[in-house]
Amino acid sequence: MSLTVRQLALATLDRQLLLERRRLDVAEAVRRVCALQAQAPASPYVALWNRVEDFAPEDLDAAFTDRRIVKATLMRITLHAVHADDHAAHHAAMVRTLRAARLHDRRFGSTGLDPADADATLPDLAGFLARPRVGAEVENEVTGRFGEHAHRVWWALRTYAPLHHVPAGGPWSFTQPNTYRAADAVPAPTPEEADAGVRQLLLSYLRAFGPGSTQDFARFTLLQRSVITKALQGLGDQVVRVAGPGRAPLYDLVGATVPDEDTPAPPRLLPMWDSILLAHAGAGRVVPVEYRPLIARRNGDTLPCLLVDGQVAGVWRATGDGLELTAFRKLGKAAWQGLAGEAAKLWTLLAERDPLVYRRYGHWWDKGFPGVESRFVKG
Repeated sequence: MSLTVRQLALATLDRQLLLERRRLDVAEAVRRVCALQAQAPASPYVALWNRVEDFAPEDLDAAFTDRRIVKATLMRITLHAVHADDHAAHHAAMVRTLRAARLHDRRFGSTGLDPADADATLPDLAGFLARPRVGAEVENEVTGRFGEHAHRVWWALRTYAPLHHVPAGGPWSFTQPNTYRAADAVPAPTPEEADAGVRQLLLSYLRAFGPGSTQDFARFTLLQRSVITKALQGLGDQVVRVAGPGRAPLYDLVGATVPDEDTPAPPRLLPMWDSILLAHAGAGRVVPVEYRPLIARRNGDTLPCLLVDGQVAGVWRATGDGLELTAFRKLGKAAWQGLAGEAAKLWTLLAERDPLVYRRYGHWWDKGFPGVESRFVKG
């Protein structure tokens, strides 16, 4: 039997803990959903608030401090929060892509240095970062070897070297300037270790976002298709092919389940760059094609979204004294009541930490959204 579009969306929502909040330890929740986009420090908190029953932000503070959850540059060459036990494998999977993205970039190329020059610093860098250091300290250290090129060398290294961002306080644990510490990962994994990392990451991806295609996994990671095909072949009978509505072959874990088509999907207020919005090729399972340009801007900003019946229906923002909810289409009374209830609860979290969360992205609202209706939920 072929899965429907609705079933694929429900499967991903279920695996992302968005059909029902679960009573889970925060580290286990992060492992269940593979990774949380952490480019904006608030986003992992809002993401877990949507997914974990009785989520307490202090629990995530503690998990970052205790290094049970770590923040590092990984998939799509951007910051993610991942379970500490998964970081080494995820880094091994991604390091070839991360390294190429920086050392083959004109900004590094303009230094006249060879990529091997940057690679040669990795052992010394790991020793220097045995304790936390801010970026300026690291750049000063690199200056001793590379002089005027230190800034660009450090720009490359902080992307592909095995590093963690260290929590430094603030409402969402991480503040400027960024602080770094060496990770317990291999700086230059062998080809076999890299391949094993891709296989583990693919399993984590399907467990969190599946069923999925090779195009979907490539979108989530930016890994090359040949690397993904090799990983699929290496997983053997741990992965099965399933029938879906499109032409692209879909894969899933053996024994994975998919909700019934009539399963209800509750309203949710997703953070900026929520992983579910970025984990599939095309518009994505929960993003209607016509709304994609409204929530995913050309510079890469992916706005905080409203989910109604499992689909993106609008955006939200904090105004300092409440939340403004903007719908891209007419919504019924029940949908607005559900969204307002979620907004009131989310405001409690934000008001205690950062009532103007994502304030720097307010200019997107200044430009306006076509054909909308808005509601304000006062704190």
